[in-house]
Amino acid sequence: MFEYAPSIDVFGSFFPIWMICIAAGAALTLAARSLLIRVRLENELGPRLVVYPSMLTLFACTIWMVFFRY
Repeated sequence: MFEYAPSIDVFGSFFPIWMICIAAGAALTLAARSLLIRVRLENELGPRLVVYPSMLTLFACTIWMVFFRY
């Protein structure tokens, strides 16, 4: 009846997968931001308050679907 929370074993402790996806999404968002700054395209973006959280969500959901498929 109840579904279990998807988690993986990290050094003997079960860790929720969604936290790993958010952390990896944040790391990819920071990498994308530094790339955008390097190629001088960050100023061409729309409102950054919308763009970066949306980018984080995109990366986190993509990681979830590609690697974990729950």
